[in-house]
Amino acid sequence: FGVHFETVVTVVIFAMTIWFIVSIIIGGAITLGYVRFNLNLIDRTGASFGDLFSEFDRFGDGFFMQILIRVYTFLWTLLLIIPGIIASYSYAMTPYILLEHPELSANQAIKASKELMSGNRWRLFCLEFSFIGWTILSTLTLGIGFLWLIPYMEASKAAFYRDLVKEQETASEYL
Repeated sequence: FGVHFETVVTVVIFAMTIWFIVSIIIGGAITLGYVRFNLNLIDRTGASFGDLFSEFDRFGDGFFMQILIRVYTFLWTLLLIIPGIIASYSYAMTPYILLEHPELSANQAIKASKELMSGNRWRLFCLEFSFIGWTILSTLTLGIGFLWLIPYMEASKAAFYRDLVKEQETASEYL
């Protein structure tokens, strides 16, 4: 074939770098769109494929949200692994909050997520851990099962967010 191994490795590394950069740049907008899709699914208001691309007008918000979450989680992880894991659970509801409150900045949405998740990180951990069996089975199918599992997990996370917001509204009524 005459192709040198070094050339193939260089092309693969270049392609992976481009993919990483593109996913960082548009990942936030896609995340916000996927959150919209899942919330519409949970609220039974007609989720559609177009929801995935509905938040590209908030490209900057999504971009800064992704960057700040990654930076903050990385900084907490520098202390030890456990603080980084706790931080990632604290920031887990940021995309939902940013989607439903477009007036907030990414940093304000992160702060609101930390407040919303205070006392609820363990509940989210248990929810995610409940999928361990399905995750193992999906792995045994060489990843094909994840095509069904990941959307199911994300819809569960959206339902979890709706429950948190409802609980918070109920609690504030009694104050």
